[in-house]
Amino acid sequence: MNPIKVLLVEDDPDWIKAMTSYLNQEEDILVIGAATGAEEGIRLARTLACDVVLMDIQLGDKPLEGVYAAVEIHEISEAKIIMLTSVADERVMTQSFTAGAVNYIEKINFEALPHAIRSAHRHPGPMEALLKDYARLKRDEQLKRLTAAEREVFDLIEAGYTHPQIEQKLYKAESTLKNQVNKILKKLGVRSSKEAVKKIRRKGLFLGDRD
Repeated sequence: MNPIKVLLVEDDPDWIKAMTSYLNQEEDILVIGAATGAEEGIRLARTLACDVVLMDIQLGDKPLEGVYAAVEIHEISEAKIIMLTSVADERVMTQSFTAGAVNYIEKINFEALPHAIRSAHRHPGPMEALLKDYARLKRDEQLKRLTAAEREVFDLIEAGYTHPQIEQKLYKAESTLKNQVNKILKKLGVRSSKEAVKKIRRKGLFLGDRD
């Protein structure tokens, strides 16, 4: 049986060393990489074929950096994300699940990690389905103020279409599209199409706290 491949993202090198040693004692679990920061963690998640990511919520002096990283990793990897924290916080727990995590564990309960890793990898089941549905509802909630025409434009912007391509695809005049885009930006409370896509993909997570 192939081991469950784990990526650790944690800013404390000693904790990384201890957890790597602890988890590698399990016959079916193998830590294949570790990162001490969000950017490095995202890069490794993109390049390593990991099954599970253990993500510390606080990285360095940024309390919610791990939540942002979870959003990015959730978009680029099929790996299941388990959030780690030193202090339980209901609000942060909710935001972690919104970001795409499938579990949330306090570090003091590290002995539960092997079971959590196995469950996340082998038996995602109803919990994952509920989280996907929650993420969809969160997205719909953010976009509910857009008209059907504006939603159509936004979906194409999110898909990477340029304004000329959208004009051609939807048979819209340049002035019409510009007006609709301006309305979209105003309703979403952002200044550019790039910010709009970023905000929706983050599901509204603490946007103002970081940018």
